[in-house]
Amino acid sequence: MALREVDLVIVGASFAGLICARAAALRGLRVIVIEAKSDPGARIHTTGILVKEAAEEIDTPAKFSRVIHGVRLYSPSLKSIDLRAPGYYFLTTDTAGLVRWLADEARDAGAEIICSRKVETASRHGNAIHLPQFDINARYLVGADGARSTVAKIFKLGRNKKFLTGLEIEFPDLPKADPDLLHCFLDTKLARGYLACVAPAPGFFQVGLAANSDAKPDLKAFLAHAEPIFGFSTAAIRERRSGLIPCGGPLKQFAAPNVMLIGDAAGHVSPLTGGGIRLAFRYGRRAGQLIADHLLRHGPPPERTLSAELPSFTKKNLLRKVMDLGPPNWLYNAMIGTPAMNWFARQVYFHKRAEPGDSLEAFEQRLKNRDR
Repeated sequence: MALREVDLVIVGASFAGLICARAAALRGLRVIVIEAKSDPGARIHTTGILVKEAAEEIDTPAKFSRVIHGVRLYSPSLKSIDLRAPGYYFLTTDTAGLVRWLADEARDAGAEIICSRKVETASRHGNAIHLPQFDINARYLVGADGARSTVAKIFKLGRNKKFLTGLEIEFPDLPKADPDLLHCFLDTKLARGYLACVAPAPGFFQVGLAANSDAKPDLKAFLAHAEPIFGFSTAAIRERRSGLIPCGGPLKQFAAPNVMLIGDAAGHVSPLTGGGIRLAFRYGRRAGQLIADHLLRHGPPPERTLSAELPSFTKKNLLRKVMDLGPPNWLYNAMIGTPAMNWFARQVYFHKRAEPGDSLEAFEQRLKNRDR
């Protein structure tokens, strides 16, 4: 096989990798994406909930998403409050379908995607990165290959060290669930360092939780705990999955000459919520743009520019420490509905846009008053 010379190889057909591939190919680079799975939408490990800011980054087909306008937040005693913010929404997604659509978009832009192949080694050959398994020389290599990145290991870059462990199942339907809200549960005994969630998705319901390294996530116990609300025992399980969620914040050493990490591989995930899709969209696209400008238009090293654009997450790193301490359940029970809890919920769900004690009735009344 003849040696192939390309501009950019991206390892991992993830959100970040596919967005990067599309942006770079549209700017004229010869791009190859290498994916270990049989197709980009196989064995999805993420819930795929898009906050409004993520939905504004990339226009995606409506058929892959469902609009949710509010959150019902439960204490361990199952007391709850409803939170909303004017104009704010979430999109729950058919994540596999959305990833496959992004793969098609990358192909249409000119990128090639190679599936069912794993990158095991790579090395520098002069100014190129050589991938011997594929007989490819690339001018630039991007690792978008997840929280345990092989690219990071090969090139001795920073590695994620702090994780949440997530478990999730899908139900075709949960007739007792309110389909217009994200149902989120604070409970240190069941989901230490994080929370549990029941999310209406397009044509199904996702139920999951995550816990930090100090505890084992117990999805079975959560199903029993919330059975009176949702009636899980009468519903059939469609699919199960699990995965690691990096929560240590962006890695400082995410790049080397002609090599860069993006997405989960680079720790581009909120330390507090574990949400990484918005960052994958934004910085995957920016990485593709900056690499193309560097290779074709004499732009600066892309990692230098991207590093200056990445968030510091100072406040969310502090809140992550609070969550890792595992606030006792009696405290969650006492605080539900208080101004302090509403402030915390705004940080997590609405980026300060929800108002204190923002119940469904109050939200609807303000909309009526505004429209008069």
